[in-house]
Amino acid sequence: MMLKKLVLLTALAFSAFSQADVLSDIQPLQDRWAEVNYSLTDKAKEQAFAELAAQADQVVASNPQTAEALIWRGIIKSSYAGVKGGLGALSLCEESKADLEKALELNPDALQGSAYTSLGALYFKVPGWPIGFGSDKKARQLLEKAVSLNPQGIDPNYFYAEFLTEEHDYKKAWEHLQTAKQAPARPDRLSADAGRQQEIAQLEQKLAKKLKKH
Repeated sequence: MMLKKLVLLTALAFSAFSQADVLSDIQPLQDRWAEVNYSLTDKAKEQAFAELAAQADQVVASNPQTAEALIWRGIIKSSYAGVKGGLGALSLCEESKADLEKALELNPDALQGSAYTSLGALYFKVPGWPIGFGSDKKARQLLEKAVSLNPQGIDPNYFYAEFLTEEHDYKKAWEHLQTAKQAPARPDRLSADAGRQQEIAQLEQKLAKKLKKH
């Protein structure tokens, strides 16, 4: 019995150390993503995302079965696709989708369900068949799941509000946008939070105009 307890404690300790290693590996990706996404423009932004994607490849190579690493590579590649455009963007979106789907298989709760948020945003923003895999139905399912896992989170509520705005459900979009606006600050993601709050303010202005007309 004592041996079993010792083995269990050793396994738990190893798991905790492994998790800490992964989080320390992805922290530079998170920090650089916020800097690139919210501070750079045009060619500089595209080049920086290309370099960050290569860095993410290295992190995933070191942590191939870790949901957190796959989530962040998926986020980076989808962001890179957004600035790259064209057919190259679609292939990046496919790669991002594969990473996020694998992350969900490994640990759907990782990073408070961030894979659901990012995958939902992809399904919402990528064109549908025959060009791409986009699907509003799938986007809604994924984003609703993301909000259920992290009901006060800034990202799931922002992206769900953005989706609902495009679906002309302005009242519900406003509710989720206000939740995003009032989300607790993340001490390790302050730059990302500041950038997202700017996007929230822009969407808030757009929604306010829509609500006045309805």
